[in-house]
Amino acid sequence: MTLLTVESPNAPPHAELDRLAAIAEDVIARCRRHGAEQVEVGLSIDSGLAVNVRLGEVETVEHTRDRGLSLTVYAGQRKGSASTADLDERSIAITIEQALAIARYTEADPAAGLADPERLATWFPELDLWHPQGPDAPTAIELALRCEAAALGYDPRINNSEGASVSAGRSYGIYANSHGFVGRDYGTRYSLSCSVLAGEDDAMQRDHYYDSARAFAELATAEAVGRESAQRTLARLGARNLSTRKAPVILAAEVARGFFGHLTGAVSGGSLYRKASFLLDARGQQIFPRWMQITEQPHLKRAPGSSAYDDEGVATGANPLIVDGVLERYILGSYSARKLGLASTGNAGGVHNLTVTPNAGSLDELFADMGTGLYVTELLGQGVSLITGDYSRGAAGYWIENGRIAYPVHEITIAGNLREMFNSIIAVGSDIDTRGNVRTGPIRLAEVTIAGDSGGDED
Repeated sequence: MTLLTVESPNAPPHAELDRLAAIAEDVIARCRRHGAEQVEVGLSIDSGLAVNVRLGEVETVEHTRDRGLSLTVYAGQRKGSASTADLDERSIAITIEQALAIARYTEADPAAGLADPERLATWFPELDLWHPQGPDAPTAIELALRCEAAALGYDPRINNSEGASVSAGRSYGIYANSHGFVGRDYGTRYSLSCSVLAGEDDAMQRDHYYDSARAFAELATAEAVGRESAQRTLARLGARNLSTRKAPVILAAEVARGFFGHLTGAVSGGSLYRKASFLLDARGQQIFPRWMQITEQPHLKRAPGSSAYDDEGVATGANPLIVDGVLERYILGSYSARKLGLASTGNAGGVHNLTVTPNAGSLDELFADMGTGLYVTELLGQGVSLITGDYSRGAAGYWIENGRIAYPVHEITIAGNLREMFNSIIAVGSDIDTRGNVRTGPIRLAEVTIAGDSGGDED
């Protein structure tokens, strides 16, 4: 028995999408008959399998299947929204009634309404996101057990485990509105992860590794993920403190993804119209070095953030965000765009495969160029203010000397101001992490304040 079955081995679920589209169009027509001037509706069906094992034993096996309908109606500039997880006729009728009732009593909002019709997608490229040949539960269990066994058997110093997990999921759905737009969305996602521990008592260290892909066959092998998690854990044994200092810093690609996430948060419409961003009125300003290029690439095949349209049906396309270090635009949906007197950028729901162009070589080359400094592989805490740009987060990683890893470090804090940190980026490495919606290599910053233990190493 396999987890995912469809009409043919790799065909999208066309019949199910046709059924959901018919429901959506019927709901829109009924809302219009009851006085709604504009209507949008989303229907989705999600299913999946998640397996967790620990120390050679199965801890959980979970099958999920969720479905839902979300509805928004506009009576003039008054908005009403309601949703249901039940797609039978009675539940849909109640949802329509509730949305219409809410719209009668909400306050009018001049920015409310559907996306402008001329901005809606009319081209739907094949993005190769649907790969339903996934594992059944016994296969997923076997993979997780092999992954953990590879980690635990890698070295006798690996003496405990937080477990290994395998997940597989598919989702498909419809977004439709009263402008006549009907969009069909479908995709699959798979992941494999492992986390283990090494050492004793206060010297215990842990680390993990994972892989994710749209196609199950493209995941790293269970043994490779297990071994990588073990290697990362062992590398952290003997971690030291550092004394407070300023030093060059390299952020690992996994960490750099979140670092650029602060950029997208600061230039997103919600932060801007609420005046809660350190990058207010920054469009057209240079906020990165002149060589920096950051572009959305929503039509990459099999990528995590690929889509032909955003959450409002607005067409997506390759769209520069940073050109020669200059902020070219903000990240806007229709509502925030109207609040700012601008146009939607096709980003209702977020960015799509935001890609940071590298200007340097491999991670080892970044180490060699830096010479001495800190390589950050993990960040802790939430000490980031998008209002001021002040940045302070717990960190762990490795101290670099003579272009090579000298020893692991932990229990330190890196601090600065994001605007200054953005401008101080010296290099983006070529080892690009493609597992997330922000695609970047490791980044090297000229100098960052490192707060550590007054009794730490003085290198």
